[in-house]
Amino acid sequence: MKKIVITGSNGLLGQSLLDLFLSEKEYEIIALSRSENRYPVKEGYPFYSIELTDKVTLNNLLEELNPDFIINTAAMTQVDVCEDEKEACDTINVKLVENLVAFSKKINCHLIHISTDFIFDGKQGYYKETDAPNPLSYYGLSKLKAEQVLVSSTIEYTILRTILVYGKVHDMSRNNIVLWVRQMLTEGKEITIVNDQYRMPTYVNELALACKLAIDKKVTGVFNVSSNQLLSIYEIAKQIAEVFNLNAALIKPISSEILNQRAKRPAKTGFDLTKTTNILGLQTCSFKEDLQKFKEKLT
Repeated sequence: MKKIVITGSNGLLGQSLLDLFLSEKEYEIIALSRSENRYPVKEGYPFYSIELTDKVTLNNLLEELNPDFIINTAAMTQVDVCEDEKEACDTINVKLVENLVAFSKKINCHLIHISTDFIFDGKQGYYKETDAPNPLSYYGLSKLKAEQVLVSSTIEYTILRTILVYGKVHDMSRNNIVLWVRQMLTEGKEITIVNDQYRMPTYVNELALACKLAIDKKVTGVFNVSSNQLLSIYEIAKQIAEVFNLNAALIKPISSEILNQRAKRPAKTGFDLTKTTNILGLQTCSFKEDLQKFKEKLT
C-alpha cells in the first residue's frame, strides 16, 4: 500500500485528490492543512491541522508519518498579492519546498510538486517542458525558484506545470475563473475580460489524475498538464457562457494595457502536451469538453 501525504488538503486540488484517492483501496492517505478540515468526509484517513511553514513541526510530523509520496499542493497563487508580499510568497512557495526536499532526501520519499505557466514570459506559447523560463511576475519567479530547488536536488521528484486551474469542492476559500464567470452571468452582471492573454485552462480533476498517474507510474521530471486548446481569456469566458447556457452578451473585452493589473502577466502561454500524453499517459481534452464534464458533475 502506498502511503501518500497531501499538503494543502483544504484547497481545490487537495480536496480533489482526496475525492480521487479515497475511492480506491491501495492508497493510505494523510491530509495536512492549516486550520480545520474542510473536506466533508472525515473518516478513512487522518487529518492534521498544521502550519506547513513551521519547519520543525512539519519535519517531526513527517518523520512520524514516514510517507512514500508527498503531493505538495500548498502555495500562494494570488499573482498580484505575491507582487506586494514577496516575503510571504517566498515562505510558502520556496522555503516550504526546500524543507520538503530536505525531508524527502532523508527518508527517500518521492515529492510531487505543482508549478505554473507563469514561469514563462509568454512570447511564444505552446511551451515544452525544456523551454527556457523567464518569469514576468514575482509569483512566477517564486515558482521557478521552487522548481530549481527540486531540479538541483538528488531526490525523486515530479513537477506538474499547470494553467488556470478550475473546479469546485466543498467549502472553498477561493474562487476560480469558471465559477466567477458563471456566477456573474447567472446574476445578470456585465463583466470585462482580457482579450489579449491566451491560456489553456486546467480542470482540477485532470490535474488530480495527473498526480495519481505520476505515483502509479513513478515517473520523474517535468510534465505539462492542461487542456489542449489555446484560447484568449475572453474566448474562455464566452465558452463558459455557452456551456452553462448564459448570456454571453454580458461579457465585454478589455486589453491588458487598460486593465493594468498590478503584476505583469504573460501574453500567451499554453503547453505542448506531447510528453504528458506519451509518458504520463494523460489523455487531454479541449476546454469545452472538460467544461462539459465539470457541468455534469455540478448537476
